[in-house]
Amino acid sequence: MGSKGKLLWVLLGTCMCVIVAAEELRGKELIKDVCKTRGNCELCLKVLSSDPGSPEASLTDLAIITLQAAAENASCILVDAKSMIDDPSLEPAIQQGLADCKENLLDAEMQIQDTIASVLSNDGRDALLWMKAALAAIDTCDASIPGDDDILSRRSVTFRQLCNIAVAINKRMMGVES
Repeated sequence: MGSKGKLLWVLLGTCMCVIVAAEELRGKELIKDVCKTRGNCELCLKVLSSDPGSPEASLTDLAIITLQAAAENASCILVDAKSMIDDPSLEPAIQQGLADCKENLLDAEMQIQDTIASVLSNDGRDALLWMKAALAAIDTCDASIPGDDDILSRRSVTFRQLCNIAVAINKRMMGVES
């Protein structure tokens, strides 16, 4: 076997070791590894470590934990939007924007649930599509309300961060670097 053949076997062996090592990571070590490359490492560590099952969590478990946190965040934004819609001191245009935002938030919640179903059925491509749709829904919600210092806009930042963590985990499950 020539030197190129030996090099190929060494490279294949190295790749297999890396893949096996990544698959063997679970729990806290996997959480640290997933979060170390995230720009929002603190949120990532907090959310992924908060679940009682996180000490033995797999990538799929971490994706579900993150998606559930995103769904909870969207629900909180929705509650705030609903309570603000009826505020008589708000201009009609803002109330209409809140009503539009509410509809988009309902869509985002459903899209997160569809993402969870896709992750559980090991359909990474659909999971990414649903996640992109949820992110688009929150963008539309934000665009329907003027300004960026309201409570909904601040909470939507966290929603986006949670979705981006879930996207990174899903891509990793698919073997795609994010």
